[in-house]
Amino acid sequence: MSKINRRELIARATGAAVAAVLTRRGEAAAAAAAATVAAAATTIPPAPVARVAVVTDSYFGETLRDPYRWMENDQDPEWLPYLKGQNAHTRAVLDTIPGRDKLLARIQQLSGDLALTRRVQRTGGRLFIEQRPAGADNYRLFVEEHGVRRVLVDPTALSSTSGHLSLDWWHPSPDGAYLVYGLSKDGSEDSVLHVLRTADGIDLPERIANTEAANPAWLDDGSGFFYNQLTGKVDTPERYLDSQARFHRLGTDPASDPILMKRGLDPAVQYEKIQAPAIETFYGSRYALLTLSDVRRESRLLLAPGADAAANRARWLPVAAFEDEVTDAVIDGETIYLLAEQGHPRGRILRTTAAAPRVTGAEEVVAQGSAVIEALARARDGVYLRMMDGGIAGLKRLGRDGRITDIALPFDGTLTALATNSTEEGALFSFAGWLNPADIWSVDAAGKVAATGLTPRPPIDVSGYRSERRFATVRDGTRVPYSLIYRKGLKRDGGTPAWISAYGSYGLTAFAPSFNARTLALIDAGFIVGYANVRGGGDYGREWHKAGQLMNKPNTWRDLIDVCQELCKLKYTAPERLAIGGRSAGGITVGRALTERPELFAAVIDGVGWSNPLRYVAEQNGYGEEPEWGAISEESGYRALKLIDSYQAVQDGVAYPAVLLTTGVTDPRVAPFHVAKMAARLEAASGSGKPILLRIDFDAGHGIGSTRSQQDREAADTYAFLLWRTGVKGYQPG
Repeated sequence: MSKINRRELIARATGAAVAAVLTRRGEAAAAAAAATVAAAATTIPPAPVARVAVVTDSYFGETLRDPYRWMENDQDPEWLPYLKGQNAHTRAVLDTIPGRDKLLARIQQLSGDLALTRRVQRTGGRLFIEQRPAGADNYRLFVEEHGVRRVLVDPTALSSTSGHLSLDWWHPSPDGAYLVYGLSKDGSEDSVLHVLRTADGIDLPERIANTEAANPAWLDDGSGFFYNQLTGKVDTPERYLDSQARFHRLGTDPASDPILMKRGLDPAVQYEKIQAPAIETFYGSRYALLTLSDVRRESRLLLAPGADAAANRARWLPVAAFEDEVTDAVIDGETIYLLAEQGHPRGRILRTTAAAPRVTGAEEVVAQGSAVIEALARARDGVYLRMMDGGIAGLKRLGRDGRITDIALPFDGTLTALATNSTEEGALFSFAGWLNPADIWSVDAAGKVAATGLTPRPPIDVSGYRSERRFATVRDGTRVPYSLIYRKGLKRDGGTPAWISAYGSYGLTAFAPSFNARTLALIDAGFIVGYANVRGGGDYGREWHKAGQLMNKPNTWRDLIDVCQELCKLKYTAPERLAIGGRSAGGITVGRALTERPELFAAVIDGVGWSNPLRYVAEQNGYGEEPEWGAISEESGYRALKLIDSYQAVQDGVAYPAVLLTTGVTDPRVAPFHVAKMAARLEAASGSGKPILLRIDFDAGHGIGSTRSQQDREAADTYAFLLWRTGVKGYQPG
């Protein structure tokens, strides 16, 4: 492993100031400046310099160089030492930032004061509640009946010193007597399926591995459930390919569970290896839906009697093909409601029958409107429609009389976890705003909305903050919404640091109003925290998604750039005070904004970022992503993938801003090599001397299964880095 040189060590220990002296005046002049930080520098271990072993690839007449291909092999003897060395260096640098420990204490207080309820479900006279109570480190599953609440699943109590467990998913039986749930270790999301008896909380003997996103669906009598099981080996590109649908009857050996659907099993149902089969049931209806889905929002649907499916004798009748762009469906007795987007990009509701299901010629019962229809949920009083308009949620109900009721929500916010029961009227849902902590709200048959108080209100005073929704007219004339949160009394003189996050992929609305208590610590330190609803997301429906997909993908990061330029023009901030952030596929957005306009930003946070998409063929969450990004085996796919590849876009000698990159070694969604290769490439290429830091969690993955304490520590490191690199007093080393 190469020894780091003196210039790199000083630059990483002290930031751009000393590095600039080195550039302008040479080693002699730098020595005096370096002396003031000698003590700090000697305590900071040098970051290991990555081994360079260039591999060349030829694609459709073009040749690309990849100097760090070896990082894709996690068995390489240098891989783990490299990660540990990088993390040790990053840890030491971040720990020298004054105020970091105080910042962590404030974050811990804020996150500890906040109870979070992720999901609720009312069934069989019981209320199931997944909640992280105030002060707790992880979510627990509770059941409440007859006014008494008790714990059913507590992952923290089940964890050990070798790692933590997380609750991935859960589904109660229709009568609430049993619960099927998934647990995984260290944020891996690699679930093991369990079944417990609700009355006493005791697990049944059966365990079923490889059940990440199992999507279990119970028979009406609670005697068994359908589920999806992965068949590919962990950490291989085959992991999510050719999964299978099975049925488990309680009390039987899971090894004998019949395989109901897999590729090649039924000659009448042909599909691709990237599509996963799942069987969904609807209480009170004798029919089940077979859903074939991949990364696209739409699915292919087939219908059969549920009893035939459980007995492994189903003859599946087509309902909708992928080209029909049906994104959700519910069955009510003999009636099927379809959320269809083909030719109607914001969605409309069609009604057809189980006896003769079809999309073409189906009755339209809800026409496309100005807002997006996102999802359906069936209750006794009708079908509830979850709506979206530019990041702001809405709710409607299609009654059994065919009338559509607009349900007034209490403020502009985000509606998630919409839960209904076909035997009860109304619905439950989680609702939050930028400065409104989330609670579970209810709506009754009359359309009245009320907070349930299931989530205790935190003792956090938000009266000193303001949220603001604005629109930026970007370079092609499109109006892109964005939101800002800051302390009241803000002076728009360009002197305030700002951190703007963006996502923009899969047609998902990633940044709708939600209360994040941790960010108040950063805002209190003087920051504006903002979110840009860039194209590629689902904020305005399918058209908004397509406008930031494939060869249109540059709109995603250029929307972010244009929002940031507007903020500077309006003097909310200035380039030397401006930072951007993105996670997962948001790594494309910030990575390409970084490589296209490096001078516009003082700092970049790239969290578990997809940085080297051209190499999706080497990761387990790869081939299934082709409908969103393109297939590298096709020239059009290669061109689209090259556009979004931040790693390949890095250029030698460019003055890049300071960058903090994060990853978790158990990440099943974005392989850690993406982040490590991007960090190594930036370290080797940047001519600015500004720090490139790689932070690694060795007992975490994509962040979904991380504990509160893990999230607190990452937030403290992120905020301290931002405060340091944007020049905020009190956070400058040395």
